[in-house]
Amino acid sequence: MNIHEYQAKELLKQYGVAVPDGKVASTVEEAVNAAKSLGGDIWVVKAQVYAGGRGKAGGVKLCKSLDEVKQAADDIIGMTLVTHQTGPEGKPVDMVYIEKGSNIETELYIAITLDRATSRLTIMASTEGGMDIEAVAEETPEKIFHTSISPVTGLMPYQGREIAFRLGLTDPQQVRKAQQFMSGLYNCFVELDVSILEINPLVVTKEGDILALDAKMNFDTNALFRHVPIEGMLDERQEDPREVMAAQHELSYIALDGEIGCMVNGAGLAMSTMDIIKHCGGSPANFLDVGGSATEDRVKTAFEIILSDDNVKGILVNIFGGIMKCDIIAKGVVSAAKNINLSVPLVVRLAGTNVEEGKKILAESGLKITSASDLGDAAQKIVNEVKTAKAA
Repeated sequence: MNIHEYQAKELLKQYGVAVPDGKVASTVEEAVNAAKSLGGDIWVVKAQVYAGGRGKAGGVKLCKSLDEVKQAADDIIGMTLVTHQTGPEGKPVDMVYIEKGSNIETELYIAITLDRATSRLTIMASTEGGMDIEAVAEETPEKIFHTSISPVTGLMPYQGREIAFRLGLTDPQQVRKAQQFMSGLYNCFVELDVSILEINPLVVTKEGDILALDAKMNFDTNALFRHVPIEGMLDERQEDPREVMAAQHELSYIALDGEIGCMVNGAGLAMSTMDIIKHCGGSPANFLDVGGSATEDRVKTAFEIILSDDNVKGILVNIFGGIMKCDIIAKGVVSAAKNINLSVPLVVRLAGTNVEEGKKILAESGLKITSASDLGDAAQKIVNEVKTAKAA
């Protein structure tokens, strides 16, 4: 789960991580009043969206007067911000973060994430702060270094000092501040079940302070039951409405850019289904897992979500019944197809518990549903039917 920059900074402050003073605003008037209350003579107006690359897209503006703050807020609030991370459809900007300007001397980069190769948390750091870290990794990977953290000891003080030295910090006071900064980041990451915590840039000011000038924080969705206040931070306006609807019905849905909608039970089956569709010459339009305890109504909802994508030209249902019974899936498929007046090809492959009952329900439905004997057969049939329908 994502949260906004201003929310991430609020959480970081609770762990002693230094961040610039700032206030969030949803209107131009609120933005100007926020700048007044922060004081100073330089402010930064930042679009709050779930994406990086805001500055290059016009979503971050430096202002040297209240009139400039007013103009920047007026330009940014209500815009659709398109960056390299949003895709061409962009993200709506409903609020801005007004931050007091910082007297920057050096821009650095630091992040914490899980290294799956070592099964340990790892701190990634670089002197190339403020830049696209993916570009740095590709062009000058030697400028990024990694520090592995033992799950037994956690982040040790000597590791914090070592990272500070490698970032070019030599002043004893700055090294101490950097060590405290990294300790706060680590404690926040572990205690809140964060999946990635990225500070880009981490800045050293001319006054010798070390601040998180930006903050990106994602959370492990499976652990949100332990962090109800954080779960409430989700801004549904920033999410795909189909994914929000799916989550409300306990469905796992991820939109893709293909034309064959997929409904399966089990993440592994979903991935293999998408792979074989691709192998047969088609392209999957989504990842949708109804889970092992889907009801007839949930299956109907899954169909509605799939068909809300105008790019979907056909649907493949691939169910292996274990806990999930094939007859329940079949009833849901038939009910959904009748209620929404299904007009695209539908191929269904059922196997496992109550499979014969499921096949009978489909056969007696009176609907144009193509049955398949196995996954390979199902994928080839839906790909062929979609091609035929497009050619007609």
